[in-house]
Amino acid sequence: MKVKVRFFTKLREITDKREEEIEVKFDSTLRNLLEMLEGKYGSKFRDYIRNKRGEFRSNLQYLINGKNAGLLEEFDTKLKEDDIMAIIPPVGGGSSLLQ
Repeated sequence: MKVKVRFFTKLREITDKREEEIEVKFDSTLRNLLEMLEGKYGSKFRDYIRNKRGEFRSNLQYLINGKNAGLLEEFDTKLKEDDIMAIIPPVGGGSSLLQ
């Protein structure tokens, strides 16, 4: 089955893509998809989505069809045909002009 992956900011630079369609197994999870992407795009991708302990970074949002995976089954969330997964970078805020 196929799912779409949308890349933003640094991941867009690493993959040189805005979006990609990926073929995954029928019973794949978000974790399986991320591991496939690490295999395809290598250490730069891995270092972006994982911390030094090898855990997925908690400051990134992993969305499936616009829903935060943390509100679903996190990295064990099962994927379905035509799902759209996005990795959203942390949002910085504030401006020194306001101080």
